[in-house]
Amino acid sequence: MGRYRLGVDIGGTFTDFLLMDEAGGKERLVKVASTPEHPSAAILEGLRRLTNEQAIDPAEIVSFVHGTTLAVNTLIQRSGAPVGLLVTEGYRDILELRRLRLEDPSQLYSDKPVPLTPRRLVREIPERLLVDGGVYRELDLQAVETAARDLLAAGVETLAIAFLHSYRNPAHEQAAKARLATVFPGVYVCTSSEIWPQFREYERTLVAVMNAHIGQKMEAYFTDLEAELREAGMTTPIYSTKSNGGIMTARGAARVPVETLLSGPASGVIGAAAIARQSGAERVIAFDMGGTSADVSVINGDISYSTEGHIGEFPVIMPAVDVSSIGAGGGSVAWIDAEGVLKVGPRSVGSSPGPACYGRGGTEATVTDAYVELGIIDPARFLGGELTLMPERAHDALAAIGEQLGCDAQQAARYVLNVATANMYAEFIPLMARQGVDARDFALLAFGGAGPTHAFMLASEVGIDRVLVPPTPGVLCALGCLMADFRSDFIQTLYVRLSEVDPAGLEQQFQGIEAEARAWLDEQQIDQATDVTGVRLVRSADMRYRGQSFELTIPAPDEVASEAGQAALLESFHQQYEQIYGHSDRNAEAEIISIRVQIVGQTVKPRVVPAANTGTTPAAPKPLSTRLVRLANPAWEAPVYERAMLLPGIRIAGPCIIEQYDSTIFVTPGYDLTIDAQLNVIGTRRDG
Repeated sequence: MGRYRLGVDIGGTFTDFLLMDEAGGKERLVKVASTPEHPSAAILEGLRRLTNEQAIDPAEIVSFVHGTTLAVNTLIQRSGAPVGLLVTEGYRDILELRRLRLEDPSQLYSDKPVPLTPRRLVREIPERLLVDGGVYRELDLQAVETAARDLLAAGVETLAIAFLHSYRNPAHEQAAKARLATVFPGVYVCTSSEIWPQFREYERTLVAVMNAHIGQKMEAYFTDLEAELREAGMTTPIYSTKSNGGIMTARGAARVPVETLLSGPASGVIGAAAIARQSGAERVIAFDMGGTSADVSVINGDISYSTEGHIGEFPVIMPAVDVSSIGAGGGSVAWIDAEGVLKVGPRSVGSSPGPACYGRGGTEATVTDAYVELGIIDPARFLGGELTLMPERAHDALAAIGEQLGCDAQQAARYVLNVATANMYAEFIPLMARQGVDARDFALLAFGGAGPTHAFMLASEVGIDRVLVPPTPGVLCALGCLMADFRSDFIQTLYVRLSEVDPAGLEQQFQGIEAEARAWLDEQQIDQATDVTGVRLVRSADMRYRGQSFELTIPAPDEVASEAGQAALLESFHQQYEQIYGHSDRNAEAEIISIRVQIVGQTVKPRVVPAANTGTTPAAPKPLSTRLVRLANPAWEAPVYERAMLLPGIRIAGPCIIEQYDSTIFVTPGYDLTIDAQLNVIGTRRDG
């Protein structure tokens, strides 16, 4: 019996697999078309291929971790279950009122987002808690039952409960859920206090509604996936990655699926951070371009996290890896708007029918079709020859665009790539400004199926001098799944002036949250495959000056129970506030709004075997061929290399094309390449 680790990433176009042999670090990659209508079907197909090709028993897979975009796609497309919402009497309009500020200050007449739950499906329940959690009005359980019955008759399939101040005292929400579970067994019900017990009524209510909207579908998905993998012979626990870059059991994810909204993108950032550490690069911009979108995340020494993220139109206050969408993916559609202007995206053709060149019935031109038309991608070697593309279909689709623009198909393809790059640039630069970093100080770490294909074009536009492409860029998200630790976040709202904090009481509250965190870790079915080598508990506090509306999250010192520890906490707050806003007020009174604990169970990481070092610098291999690239006029002949032939120390002058099973690296003029000891391709801008 061997021992293997399997990482899986379910994308909008392809589902990626990375199988690693624990004994020798050998890797096997597989990409299969995603099946959005039945996501686990693609997983079972990939598992079948891997076990047959490698002649292994599924029981030999001792670790299975996967990331998925099913939850976020369900939310963005609003394709989940209709949700009924129960709120405190007098708060029926909480989802309509939202926050009374403009999303975009330059757009005075922009439309408000349509709530996930319309007002007609919100019911008010007689009950009221005070700000300290005390009961002002007892919960009317009969009203809860009547409201739920009314909502179910109106067509809702799931129920969310969000009562005022339940972050302080969840008793009313818990009692309402228990009553509903008794009267309406089988109906999916969730409460805001069990999902994320933080003050701010709108955001907490919204998280509960989002969880209820996706919960039914995600619960069925995780339950079916576990059953189908067991039937296929797999015996290891089934894990899913989370938005915060950690992992949890599939059963846990079924209970709180909102924690997996950014599962897929977070996996990619975890993998990118691991590659950056191995290559010695401290500052990189992770650039993940797949079939549907392109996502970026700044890694400045460590992964960036956010509690102010947005998914589509909705704010999400739960901690998540800070990932932003910046533009088109390989399957993004090129189209002409009413004014005759060429646009690319945001709509994608997905895996079915896919780009026109896939030959699956798609007729719309996409970014991938432009790659094929311009000679960047070889139709005969796509996915190692597993999927033969049809360049004539790409040509016809682009010719239709060109006819509207008054040009031929080749020029239309150039325009498509120019617009796609411009879209990325337009989002990329403001994003870097918000992060407070200069992109020119960072390397662009490209991954995803299309990331290495487009990275040098984007780097040239932005002014980035260094591009890093890992050995298996097309399945880096799957590698990230195998690199992730058990991780979960917990929060408790205090809302107290720092000067009034009882040090011993604060320590007791931290310890209470830590006990909850340890109980969560004990539930994660940890076995030999995911043996936890160490546990870290990270404390922090959300702080602000009295009278302000928003907080900064400040790391809390271990000695927070002492006056010296609280003084250190206050000084850290002043320093971070000044770093972000350029000033601080040390005479102003500070408040602790919430305290947080993150538990990290560090897992055994797969062993990556570095390339053999012969002690000499090998000569650059001869190109397999040359290919005419028509990105500019005049076109040029680009040498084509096989990635497997590139050994550490090799240097190659761009422009060139490097082909491998899971991606194509397109190096534009002006960049030279070296191969490092970990087999990363490093592109450096040529002086002059």
